[in-house]
Amino acid sequence: MTFAGRLALVFVMMGGMALAQGSSVGTVAPKDAASVEVLWPNGAPGALGKDFDDVPKLYCYPAAGDRPHAAVVVLPGGGYTHLVMEKEGAVEARWLNEHGVSAYVLQYRLSPRYLHPWAMMDGLEAVRFVRSHAAAWKIRPNAIGVWGFSAGGHLAGELATAEGDPSSHPDFAVISYGRVDLDSSIPGTFGMEAITGKDAPQALVNKISPVLHVTKATSPSFIYATEFDEKVDSRNATAFFDALHRAGVPAELHVFEQGPHGTGMGQNLAKAPELAIWPVLLQHWMQVHGWME
Repeated sequence: MTFAGRLALVFVMMGGMALAQGSSVGTVAPKDAASVEVLWPNGAPGALGKDFDDVPKLYCYPAAGDRPHAAVVVLPGGGYTHLVMEKEGAVEARWLNEHGVSAYVLQYRLSPRYLHPWAMMDGLEAVRFVRSHAAAWKIRPNAIGVWGFSAGGHLAGELATAEGDPSSHPDFAVISYGRVDLDSSIPGTFGMEAITGKDAPQALVNKISPVLHVTKATSPSFIYATEFDEKVDSRNATAFFDALHRAGVPAELHVFEQGPHGTGMGQNLAKAPELAIWPVLLQHWMQVHGWME
């Protein structure tokens, strides 16, 4: 089913109301962004107001130099209720800059004020927005990826598997400890109730389970997880890799033994020192595919 068809079904299931009452927690902007771009200057579709958290935006970290290069939309985690903008956003953006890649940290809309599909709509628009500025920002339009953590990893999986407008399709995806398989038999405390609402029908849960929508058109993916993640079981990572492999999609999987949920870039962790190597593995993968020099 195309993304448009999936989206239409979601609206039918939720009675045309993909939003909830209440307010989100208040997002703290990441540090050191060169500029901020509002995704929809005339107002985001489905917006419930004009406050800071109602306005999806990109925090821009352009790479130095005039040579066209790759770009990544970074999707912070936070369980769809808040955004870890520094540890799972700006830190990665600076790392990408150091390796000649521009980065754009996305502030997407959050529960309880916004349910599915608004975060996904923000993600799709972010990829399209960056690609539409490729010439002006010296970005290669066919080298634009997404990189998500935890809930942002789920969102990255949704964007990688979405069908529809090619301008919104990421050329690659990096998924860090993301819940990309919503099979209830997989242990873990992190669910999707934050964006589905309580007692969601199984058909809706299936629609937002990225592993069920992998096709040969899915974005090539790099997947990182830890075996003892207490919130997102590593079987999410292995199931998504298996689905990509069956579909013939290039993919690389790394599951480390040690490390709790939310390890970020894995640096300076006394109880999981082996995780310090994983950004190097990502660097090599991106270099192999020509997305990093």
